[in-house]
Amino acid sequence: MKVAVGSDHAGYALKEAVKSELAKLGHEVVDVGTNSPTESVDYPDFSFAVAEHVTGGRADLGVVVCATGIGASIAANKVVGARASVVTSDETARLTRQDNDSNVLALGAKTAPSFDAALGWMRVWLDTPFAGGRHERRVNKIRDYEQRSSQS
Repeated sequence: MKVAVGSDHAGYALKEAVKSELAKLGHEVVDVGTNSPTESVDYPDFSFAVAEHVTGGRADLGVVVCATGIGASIAANKVVGARASVVTSDETARLTRQDNDSNVLALGAKTAPSFDAALGWMRVWLDTPFAGGRHERRVNKIRDYEQRSSQS
């Protein structure tokens, strides 16, 4: 699987750990930046890039990292077709894939209890399939709304 990753400076160290873990798991990694842990940059730039890779078919899934994951997820969700979710536990990681078919994972470098915890959440997220069924109807409503609102 090809996974796009990106972060701002606050998320740089966790992004690097994410890349290493993804490679260990046998995934192809596309790093859209940032490439510096010290140069102040804006998380929307990297979140947009990750989400565009996913929605444009250049990556299967994406991972974005900022201090809390919240800003990165808000930015990624502005890209039509992106369904970015902040996760804070194994349960939220599982449910966002199972029920919401999320395609972008958002992690908080300063809010996760540890990098190991965040990497564990990512593994759960990667390993959980979309359940479909009644959840598919709901995800389709989101897709339909996005299409209608983006054309107006």
